[in-house]
Amino acid sequence: MVRLNEIKMQSEKIFLITGANSGLGYETSKFLLGKGATVLMCCRDLFKGEKAKQQLLKFNFPGKIELVELDLSDLKNVEKIANFIKNKFTYLDVLINNAGIMAPPKTISKQGFEIQFAVNHLAHMHLTLELLPILEKRNYSRVVTVTSGVQYFGKIQWDDLQGNLKYDRWASYAQSKLANVMFGLELNSKLKERNSKTSSLLAHPGFARTNLQPKSVEANQSWQEELAYKLMDPMFQSAEMGALPQITAATLSSAKGGEQYGPRFNFRGFPKICRNAPKALNHFSRKKLWEVSEKLIKDV
Repeated sequence: MVRLNEIKMQSEKIFLITGANSGLGYETSKFLLGKGATVLMCCRDLFKGEKAKQQLLKFNFPGKIELVELDLSDLKNVEKIANFIKNKFTYLDVLINNAGIMAPPKTISKQGFEIQFAVNHLAHMHLTLELLPILEKRNYSRVVTVTSGVQYFGKIQWDDLQGNLKYDRWASYAQSKLANVMFGLELNSKLKERNSKTSSLLAHPGFARTNLQPKSVEANQSWQEELAYKLMDPMFQSAEMGALPQITAATLSSAKGGEQYGPRFNFRGFPKICRNAPKALNHFSRKKLWEVSEKLIKDV
């Protein structure tokens, strides 16, 4: 079990966090700024991003904030912003693929993909591959991809990745979170093969109170879902606690590529190394998903 006092100061390091203006991303930004890091806070809504930035500035942390507008539902925008970052910064120490969408009604991304597969998986894969050149300029740089406990129930629908034949919002969410793990592990394998000093790790928050739950209830107008969250509320931990696994994966000096960090009791508690979804351990499936995803990204 990892305690925060084990994590060293992060001065001179640059972290990029997607979905940084609320929930896990906000708490991760807050912690890293307190450790003296420069944090590139990527937000889809600049107004909300600026509001979060002003809240963080009140703490007078030693770290620095850079606000970046990033729309993960548009792969062209992801590429544009990645190029902007590469032009502005000579290196990046840690990329935290944190942003996510959970169980909305059937929605299509700018490029015509199912929105959860697009935002949670494809956009983060695209962003990571575009930023690898500046990550690899630093020794021991990391990519941390944030998944969810639903990874263990996920299944890749090879014949219907975009839910065009049958859309189940929770099955699509679980698929995207399993895809996160498969991507993270396959990326780490590829980095090791070429003796890169960059590593890929994973994290999941357990049951954490974020804006994902109310957004899902609002989007689906589901009283059943709202009731379920109310009944489960005592099991949920704060976003601050939920952010600890990804903070650990991003900063703990002993953390290694391919590891996944999650809460001690899998849904709450201080972080520890946890198991990756068994379906993500199949090398052939990971390779297939990588190739399919790469083609979808390149074709837009």
